[in-house]
Amino acid sequence: MKVSIIGSTGYTGFELVKILIKHPHIEISAVTSDSYAGKNFSEIYPQLTNIFDKTIEPNNFEQIASKSDIIFLCLPHAASMDAVKYFFVKGKICIDLSADFRYQDISLYEKTYKINHKYPELLDFTAYGIPELFEKNIKSAKIIGNPGCYPTSIIIPTYPLLKEGLISPEIIADSKSGVSGAGKKPTEKTHFCEVNEDFKPYSILSHRHESEISSILKLADKNSKVIFTPHLLPINRGIESTIYTKSDKSLEQLYDCLKEYYKNKKFVRIYENSIPSIKNVQYTNFIDIALFKRRETLIIVSCIDNLIKGASGQAVQNMNLLLNLKESTALI
Repeated sequence: MKVSIIGSTGYTGFELVKILIKHPHIEISAVTSDSYAGKNFSEIYPQLTNIFDKTIEPNNFEQIASKSDIIFLCLPHAASMDAVKYFFVKGKICIDLSADFRYQDISLYEKTYKINHKYPELLDFTAYGIPELFEKNIKSAKIIGNPGCYPTSIIIPTYPLLKEGLISPEIIADSKSGVSGAGKKPTEKTHFCEVNEDFKPYSILSHRHESEISSILKLADKNSKVIFTPHLLPINRGIESTIYTKSDKSLEQLYDCLKEYYKNKKFVRIYENSIPSIKNVQYTNFIDIALFKRRETLIIVSCIDNLIKGASGQAVQNMNLLLNLKESTALI
């Protein structure tokens, strides 16, 4: 199968290239970037010199469609809509790493991102791309809304527990991410001198991922309510989420629920005798989860790599499902 990566020179595009060049069933037919068109990909990322030296192309969708079966879109929010529409009409599978196709509730998307969705009719062909939870939907979809990094770290550990009625629907998620989660384009907030030797929350009660998390968890429990607070860590990559809720069930029952839901899910690792750490998931597609309980207070800890399980690795995992391949192909 031939794939193209639209917007390939950001961090998620780079991670996609690194994964896909190892994939035995995939050929990368094109990588695009209007900013770097004409340069070799390895000029932007010298780590891939003599490994992937393909010339970067401009975003000429007609040319890309002519030589692609699957399109990965690594574009900013709102910029993916027109591209997905074009490639969908051409019969291509689209895996979108922006938020444009993560929501079934158009009004919630528009309220969150403050933009009108141009193609709500495409949502009938879309699946939310957490393979561990929505495998059936993903396999029949033509468009995958690849989840956000923070939502992945929160939804996977809480969805089964909510669905089975084992925890309170009121959840507080306190999450921390490395700086790469803000993207490649530098800003004042991600400048080295601003981030180094500091640790602080941001977008308190206003982060866009809160609505995404809430919309998916309401599928498990319509009464669920989430308060989400992100923090910026002075590290390159990784997310740790500490999630607080209540439960009158035993710790054993809660663990049993997660183990049953994820017993055949290779990328979910459940810890019973240790605490998950960002260091142990960096550069992998794993999510590590542990539970801690005192009386009715339940604390859930999860860790992922924001660029792999939180973005590009999960995107490839979704592609593998769509192609009826082993889910872990090129990811382990």
